[in-house]
Amino acid sequence: MRKRILVKISGEQLAGNFGYGVDPEVVAFFAEEIKQVVAAGCQVAVVIGGGNMVRGKDMAGHGIRRVTADQMGMLSGLINAMAATDIFESLGVQTRCLSNIFAEQLAESYSFRLATKHLEGGRVVLIAGGLSRPYFTHDTAAVSLGLELGVDVVLKATKVDGIYNKDPNKHEGATLFKELNYQQAIENTGISVMDKAALGLALEQQQPVIVYNSTKPGNLLKIVQGEAVGTLIS
Repeated sequence: MRKRILVKISGEQLAGNFGYGVDPEVVAFFAEEIKQVVAAGCQVAVVIGGGNMVRGKDMAGHGIRRVTADQMGMLSGLINAMAATDIFESLGVQTRCLSNIFAEQLAESYSFRLATKHLEGGRVVLIAGGLSRPYFTHDTAAVSLGLELGVDVVLKATKVDGIYNKDPNKHEGATLFKELNYQQAIENTGISVMDKAALGLALEQQQPVIVYNSTKPGNLLKIVQGEAVGTLIS
């Protein structure tokens, strides 16, 4: 039984079928999945990306500096976390939104001690704003924050069953990896489900990462209970 986890959810997932913005039904699904895990006694932190609104590296250019573009992406993640906080709480999931960006009117300022206090109090902690620094993705923020909070595993939520040797949506017969070591995940250029900086940090600090299909009901609870779901990078 895993006692504390961090889940990285992409902004694209929250957009659902809309392609942009937040689909409340998708957020409600995540809330119900996390509610089961909390009821089982696991503490849950969540990092939500901002790619459903602004992806920093794509926004940069035509007069917009990369630093500014990345800051816009962090703000998109904060908007997502604010929406998710309301939806989670409306479904009976005690939640706190903490931000690494100074936004005291919108969210509590993140600190290790405050986040830990909320987790130990049984509240789900949504951490917004990435690492508040440019050139660092929300994936890297997820691994860094997972290390800071001492989680048992960092989970990367996706729409496929894990990491394959090639894109399963484009190639029939793609093979699912049940386990990979950090070096394999970093060196294989075909693996792009998580950015290499995040995987490099996980390697350096020996932080286990699981890439799993978050769209299948019950998968999150199975992982918390120790079942083999998705691809384990360790």
